[in-house]
Amino acid sequence: MAHPEFTCSVVVRHLAEQSDPKQPLYAFAYTVTIRNTGDITAQVIARHWIITNADDHRDEVRGLAVVGQQPLLKPGEHFEYTSWTRIATPHGTMRGTFLCMTEEAEPFDASVPEFGLTLASALH
Repeated sequence: MAHPEFTCSVVVRHLAEQSDPKQPLYAFAYTVTIRNTGDITAQVIARHWIITNADDHRDEVRGLAVVGQQPLLKPGEHFEYTSWTRIATPHGTMRGTFLCMTEEAEPFDASVPEFGLTLASALH
């Protein structure tokens, strides 16, 4: 039986030039790699992000595609993109889910484990 599976990883960096602690606004870029670790071809259709700052303020972002694309990935292929977000505290977290679809129109989710949005100087 076919097994659809996408595995996701994230690398984060602080965007000092887009941040303004006086506002307060802290910007972070995140690069997501989506890898088809299953055994059938499938496509990323939509995204759902949960962004939480240090004050427990939570924003949810939903939408079709990732950076305007709906990549179709064969087993072993990957897709990488970079996006960004801003939060009102020097640290927070993000986690998410991609809605994916096999070529046979079977939906499945690919989860993005929680990752930190952290300004290094806020750790001291």
